[in-house]
This record gives sequence, structure tokens and C-alpha cells, in this order.
Amino acid sequence: MCGITGWVSFQRHLTTQRHVLDTMTETMSCRGPDARGTWTAPHALLGHRRLAVIDLPGGTQPMEVDTPDGPVAMVYSGEAYNFTELREQLRAAGQHFTTDSDTEVVLRGYLVWGEALAERLNGMYAFAIWDGRTEKLVMIRDRMGIKPFYYYPTDDGVLFGSEPKAILANPLAPPVVDRDGLRELLAFAKTPGAAIWQGMREVRPGHLITLDRGGLRDHAYWQLRAEEHTDDRDATVAHVRELLDDIIARQLVADVPRCTLLSGGLDSSAMTALAAQQLGEHGERVRSFAVDFPNQEENFRAIDVSPSQDTPFVHAVAEHVDSDHNDIVLAGAALSDPEVRRAVVAARDVPSGIGDRDNSLYLLFKAIRGHSTVALSGESADEVFGGYPWFHDERREADTFPWLAGGGLMRPGVLLHPDLKRDLDLDTYVRDHYVSALKEAPLKDGETGLERRMRQVSYLHLTRMVQTLLDRKDRMSMAVGLEVRVPFCDHRLVQYVFNTPWALKTFDGKEKSILRAATRNVLPHSVAERKKSGYPATFDPAYVTSIQRQVRELLDTHHQATELFDAAGLTAAATADPGAIGQDDRAGLERALDIATWFDLRHPVIKTS
Repeated sequence: MCGITGWVSFQRHLTTQRHVLDTMTETMSCRGPDARGTWTAPHALLGHRRLAVIDLPGGTQPMEVDTPDGPVAMVYSGEAYNFTELREQLRAAGQHFTTDSDTEVVLRGYLVWGEALAERLNGMYAFAIWDGRTEKLVMIRDRMGIKPFYYYPTDDGVLFGSEPKAILANPLAPPVVDRDGLRELLAFAKTPGAAIWQGMREVRPGHLITLDRGGLRDHAYWQLRAEEHTDDRDATVAHVRELLDDIIARQLVADVPRCTLLSGGLDSSAMTALAAQQLGEHGERVRSFAVDFPNQEENFRAIDVSPSQDTPFVHAVAEHVDSDHNDIVLAGAALSDPEVRRAVVAARDVPSGIGDRDNSLYLLFKAIRGHSTVALSGESADEVFGGYPWFHDERREADTFPWLAGGGLMRPGVLLHPDLKRDLDLDTYVRDHYVSALKEAPLKDGETGLERRMRQVSYLHLTRMVQTLLDRKDRMSMAVGLEVRVPFCDHRLVQYVFNTPWALKTFDGKEKSILRAATRNVLPHSVAERKKSGYPATFDPAYVTSIQRQVRELLDTHHQATELFDAAGLTAAATADPGAIGQDDRAGLERALDIATWFDLRHPVIKTS
């Protein structure tokens, strides 16, 4: 796991711009604390920051192979979990290796298979290859978009990077956010390929982009397909278990300490139990970590996405699988610390609006990094297997993204200034993007009724919602140099479950029936039967009191960010009884603080006309 960046220009002689490349590369020092490297050619610059996970002495980047027709150089972020099989295939094709790294496997794979390499990879990755033989840049992102990858077309080439901050460090990319950027920021409905910064784009998941003197070309090498599911219940459950065993075995491979993120929910518990089983066969104990808050038992309030506390279930799993377990307890004062918020916003490049959940995730990862370099997460299982409450109630029929229906944690435009809300017209923006997403969703011929609708709902989650969560996970973890792997995003599992009929996904009358049946034998009964409960929030009154005070300070000093908000509504939320404040008001306060911090860090130029 690393950070990559680069600049291709067919009109400039870029060897005179190494200082710019150095600046772009250094913006991602947190993503790669172990090493840095740059590579230069007349029309291409590549920069890399390395977090060493496999083949610690080898794997140095940028990596280059000299050919008779010119150099081929690469910067690579992520992991190819099938690199050992690919290496054997490449050796059979005549390739010779000088390292044990997956990086060299990917580079030599390009030499043999060209752009078709992308279809052979299993993993999480974002990489760029400069092919000096033809003066062509190839940019490839993994199928689910686990690793971030941004690019910025210029008049004569392109800038690219793992994060926007790398691109914005180049004078050619001013930090401008226009109306569509603000809409994308505030809508909670991720548009594939979009970035909030004017002129910037994301490489879409499962896409390959090439650039040569003829221009940019974008090609989808993978996408979800609607196919007939022919396995019965027993065969489906058995195949899911077979896939999970293989996926977790592959993702446990590392030359550094690894662990699991354990919440006590079905997803993370199943993953931890399977990891414990596999490591136990080699005489190892799995190490697990969970987040908790002081006095959470007294302060906890059940909400739609978090109906129960995690800690009792976490401890039940840890005892059941005999993990080396640690609870990371985070106080409200730490979660509301402006320096923590600053670190979080700096990591994400945008004000997320998820408040203490982002701050606690950052602090959790920071604590884990003191013990492990790699962590496995249960992220995305809810999108794959249909775990959220709105998969199972009337919200799944709403004429919008289900996670935005009926209020809840993700509501666009909370406490925004009425003039800005009217100008942005977020409802229309969300509606247009919802309709566009539905048109993309693959359907089987003759599919009707609930099965048709649930395929659409699954597609929306796997292509829109999951992107927001994966980006959050990547930014918070890489900000502290922790590599987080997501077994439930393996494309084989995603494609298989996507085509499993909804009636089969809910055969026991509960959410995630197939996952529960596939892993029940390794779980405590209480956890196997637990209802879905999301990533926890703090209910510490001290946290709310602190963010209220900070927002009052913003209002008193007339901070620029407050111009985006309804002053009366923000003032009322900042002076309300901390013990009785509603979710919307709390979310509005957190968003105001995030946006103020973003203004201070990134100095965005906001253009609403």
C-alpha cells in the first residue's frame, strides 16, 4: 500500500520540473512512510511513497524495466492477492524476476499481456505505467474502487495521484470548487468518476485509462453482470464459504504484523473467526482490535443503524476464537479535538460531514498502527449481502437512493443557508443521479417485481454507497500508514452474490442469510443471531458540548465557512441542550466544523455562479 503521483506532458520537457514532482510526492508521505522515489523522462514524471508490506528489501518504486525499444516504468499502490500464480505464469512465458514483490509481477505482467493484465488481477490496486516504447500512459484501478485514483487532464497531458492533494500541489491545478463540486460534496450520493475539484476526475472502479498523443481513452475492463444463478441454497452457502476461505487466506499474506478489525457484528466476526482458524493451523493467534467509548453503556442510545452496543459481542467473539484482543477506548475530548479534526480533513481532502465517526476511525487506526501494519476489515459486506435496515423496509421502494430515504444519518443540506440550498437544488441533483444510476443497473430478461427492485438496490449500493465508505476507510488508514484490506470486496464474491436471488439472500427471514449460514459454525450463537449494527458513534455529552462551543467560536469570529450555513439554525444547534440535541443538528454542527477546517487547510475557491 502506497501513494502514487505523476505528470505527463507532451509539450513540456519535464526533466526541468523535478521540484514540482517532489512537492506532489511529499503530499503523500503518510501513505508511504517507509521510502520515497521518483522517476523522470522527457515527457513523464512518476513519484512514489512506499508502505512496505511484501518483500521489504525489494519492491522499491518507481520500478523500471529497460527494453530494446525503451523503458517501461510503473508506480503502484495496493496488493495483487494472486501474484504468486501470476508470477509462475510469467516465468513460464520467459520472464525473469529480481524481487519477490507483487509490484514486479504487475510490471512484468504488463510486458507480457499489455493492458489485458487488468483482467488477470485479483486485489486492490491503483497504478500507472509509462510505456516509453510508445510514449503512452496506462492508468488502472481495481474493480471495486478500493484504492483511490484521481487524474486531472491538462492541455497537453495529465496529472494524477492517489489523492487530490498530490494533484493540487501542481500549479496547473487550482483548488476550485464549483456548484457541481459542492453538490457532489453535500449529496451523500457518490457519482462514479466525479471529484469535487473543478477539472479533476476519478478513474472509475474497474476502468483502464490510456493517454498518448492522440488523447485520453477510458475503457471498462470489468463491471457487474446480470447472470442466471443456478445453485440451490446448500450449494450457494457452500460456495460462499469456499470463496471466503480462499479470500481470507490470500489476504492474510504479509511480511509484517497483521490483525482484524472486530465490531462484534456478523461481518467482522465471521472474518475474524475464519482468520483465527487459518492462522491457528500454523500455530498463530489472530490479533483483533475494537473501538469503544467511556461510559458507553450508560450513554448509549439505540438508533436505526446502530440498535445495540458492540462491546459484549466483541468480547464474545474474542473469547470464542481466542484472539489476542485489544479494545481502543476513545474519550469525547479526543474525538472533538480540533487537531484530530484537522488531521482527518487533511487526510480526506474534503469535509466529510460524518463527524465523530471519522475522527474515531482515524484514532482507532492510529492506535492499531502501533501494533500492526495490515488490518482486515468487514467493510462492504452490508452492500454485498444486503445488510442495511433499508434493504428490508419500505425505504427500498423509495424513488431515490434508499440510504437517503426517510431521513437518518445521511441527509443532504442539513443547516445550509437557504440561498445556497436553493441555488444548489440538491434534491434535483440527487434525483438526476439516481435516475442515471438506475439506467446503468444490469437486469435479467423478464426480471420483475421484488427481485428486479432488489437487484437495482444492490447495484446502487455496490456502485455508489460503497465508494464513499471505501474512500473513508482508505484515507483514515493511510493517514497513519496502516494498510486495511477488505475481503468482502473480492470481485468473485461480489459478482456471485449480486446474482443470487433476493429470496435466497433472505431465506431465514433475516438480513445476510447466506453469510450467516456460511459462517455460523465458527461463531458464537449470540453473534450469529445479532441484528445489523453499524459503526458506533459516541454518545458522550462532553463531545456534543465541545463541538457546540467550537461552532459558537466560528460564529463569533464570522469564519468564512459560516457563510454557507443558516446562521439562525446553526446558532440554535450550538446553544441547544447537549443532552437533547437531534441527529440533524448534531450533523450540521459537525459539518460546519469540518468545512471550516477544510477552508483553513485547502483554501478552496468556491464558485457558485
